[in-house]
Amino acid sequence: MPAHNPFKTALAARQPQIGLWLSMAEPYLAEVAATARYDWLLIDGEHAPNDLRSTLAALQAIQGHPDSHAVVRVPHDGTALIKQVLDIGARSLLVPMVDTAEQARAIAAATQYPPRGVRGVGSAVARSSLWTARADYMDVADDEICLLVQAETVTAMRNLREICAVDGVHGIFIGPADLSASMGHRDNPGHPEVQAAIESAIATIVASGKAAGILTSDPALAEGYLRLGCTFVAVGVDVLLFAHAARQLRARFSGGAPSTHTPGTAY
Repeated sequence: MPAHNPFKTALAARQPQIGLWLSMAEPYLAEVAATARYDWLLIDGEHAPNDLRSTLAALQAIQGHPDSHAVVRVPHDGTALIKQVLDIGARSLLVPMVDTAEQARAIAAATQYPPRGVRGVGSAVARSSLWTARADYMDVADDEICLLVQAETVTAMRNLREICAVDGVHGIFIGPADLSASMGHRDNPGHPEVQAAIESAIATIVASGKAAGILTSDPALAEGYLRLGCTFVAVGVDVLLFAHAARQLRARFSGGAPSTHTPGTAY
């Protein structure tokens, strides 16, 4: 079986990929989102209450919808956790809070088998190999992985060129909410200084040949980021979409106006 990751292939070809954030931690709703045919769906294990088992269930729910590719955000860069998430079948990972090239190299090594990396070998009992039904899994697994790292601090911005140069990193995701906080503009990713830093970062990532990504709930900003060269852009968060719709509907029958504040809009 050849290595195949359509999301990774699309990023390499600079084909824009429109995504949706899954924070509900509910596989049933992950499956509903997959029917909307987003190019990628982010299963959030950092800020949403997902654990290994609920992440597995979401992967299983999305698998039946080939138009949508699952990306898993792990809560941290731990080698053991990355191994487990890959073994349950994730092929694309998003790792938060990556500040240096050294950290990025360690993460890349965690996604690859020896001798290229340090990923522990347990594919015989892993979903990723279909429990050994993929006889050549060990030969193709390294190439199948798409690794995305998050640059979301002032330190990461300083080290961005070096992070982009790390072999085994295929895309860099800019986290506007954390970046704005790091820059002293907490809860204000739309601040002109933050937006200038984001635009500069996108230019650096695109020039390196790696894919640039971001999340925003503002359609106009999303369109602007795509024009700047971002390849993978998430345009909404499931829990915020539900909250907004629920409040709008309730307000219609109460005479009140729903809250329009969307804190952060990206993370």
